[in-house]
Amino acid sequence: MSPRSCFLGVLAVLCVLTCLYSHGHPVAPGDTHLMLCQPHTRCGDKFYDPLQYCCYDDAVVPLGRSRRCGNCTFRVCFEQCCPWSFLVKLRSQKCSSAQTSDDRVCD
Repeated sequence: MSPRSCFLGVLAVLCVLTCLYSHGHPVAPGDTHLMLCQPHTRCGDKFYDPLQYCCYDDAVVPLGRSRRCGNCTFRVCFEQCCPWSFLVKLRSQKCSSAQTSDDRVCD
């Protein structure tokens, strides 16, 4: 190995180390960026964290968002309003399925 190539190798290592350590500690990205280690799901063309949001009518909404259904309020991320019967059911149930003890009638 020639002295010149050894010198260039040391300079390359120093350059890389200087770049790595010149910016201080790594900074976590803001709310507009996704972190790869967090769970994420798509809603239309947007990604969201399912631990904080859900997809409702192709929009990302907070888990606590609610809407009216007759004289009741339902949580859009967990329940659905069956408008022709003013019945609130879990999102996993079909509006056409038989009424269960978990359903709420909202005249």
